[in-house]
Amino acid sequence: MRKTELLIPAGSLEVLKTAVIFGADAVYIGGEAFSLRAKAKNFSPEEMEEGICFAHERGVKVYVTANIFAHHSDLEQAEKYFKELGGMKEPPDALIISDPGLFSIARDVCPEMEIHISTQANNTNYKTYTFWHKLGAKRVVCARELSLPEIKKIREHIPEDMEIEAFIHGAMCISYSGRCLLSNYMTGRDANRGACTHPCRWKYAVMEESRPGEYLPVFENERGTFLFNSGDLCMIEHIPELLDAGIDSLKVEGRMKAALYVATVARTYRRAIDDYLESEDKYRNHMEWYKREIGKCTYRRFTTGFYFGKPGAESQIYDSSTYQSEAVYLGMAEGTDERGYVYLEQKNKFCVGDAVEIMKPDGRNIPVRVEDMEDEDGNPMESCPHARQRFYVRLSEGAERYDLLRMVHV
Repeated sequence: MRKTELLIPAGSLEVLKTAVIFGADAVYIGGEAFSLRAKAKNFSPEEMEEGICFAHERGVKVYVTANIFAHHSDLEQAEKYFKELGGMKEPPDALIISDPGLFSIARDVCPEMEIHISTQANNTNYKTYTFWHKLGAKRVVCARELSLPEIKKIREHIPEDMEIEAFIHGAMCISYSGRCLLSNYMTGRDANRGACTHPCRWKYAVMEESRPGEYLPVFENERGTFLFNSGDLCMIEHIPELLDAGIDSLKVEGRMKAALYVATVARTYRRAIDDYLESEDKYRNHMEWYKREIGKCTYRRFTTGFYFGKPGAESQIYDSSTYQSEAVYLGMAEGTDERGYVYLEQKNKFCVGDAVEIMKPDGRNIPVRVEDMEDEDGNPMESCPHARQRFYVRLSEGAERYDLLRMVHV
């Protein structure tokens, strides 16, 4: 069996560290240019270097996205950017690219670095894979529209040393492998240059030509309808089929997501993959745990996408564009003082007396109670009402650095 990589997204340095600690084999990030998530926090050169060092010290790879479709004005800056990445003390392990022009620049200025071809390049057949392989690409990311039998056929027709990467979890775009023009047309912000406004998630109505200004709702229920609103991909129940298809890297979508989402998804898929590689019976026996845990991060109703054939009506959400979540992220333990108080930055409000949960990287979830809070100056607090406030909290059981605190809705 081919070696399996779990590839996790990170939109900030905090989330990168979370992904590494909670089970990623590799993390993909965006710099301040040429990334298709312009609204993510993304990484300054200093943060990128720190994040890569943090990952490499723990045996985790880091890939940098540069997957926009470039215009003439981008080319000179791209060359400078790739030179900077290649010249880092700890350079990234690969670049993720979709544009052939940027590919050729990257090959010229940092030839020693791996290049992975983004899903944005619409990689739907084995000839496309062999084309990129001959040019020097190490890996190609499957188009979202491929089924597992199609991926398996690609594996049979490409060189043994070429890697296949495929999305296994996260949001699904309504457009053909993300080639969407809605955002550009409606807001002037180009999805293919990193600035998507997600108009596929907006509410829509019908207007009859002779009645301007009279909007006729397309009723699904009293909340309206969401014509382009796809479900979220989730393949936690199908690890055996993914590996049997010959996929090398199992990729999670979500560079706009917070640390709780990344920790939850990374930890759950890590355990599922490891359990299956040890024993299929062990994997099957733990299925309810995987499904229960994956529901504790934000998600829309789950679908298996195109993997088992063309999606039907059940893969579209017609009644709401809102996410569901069974847990609230409270913060990450940054350390403890000599009294055992945990130091953290608040992400959502909680109070003394609340029942919360310590989420550990090894898979344990420890119910605890909040016994006391103090601000950084040692003043007592009953709650933490201010976003990003740093403070100390005493829990009924101790937490360790990089543990996450969450409040689970029962």
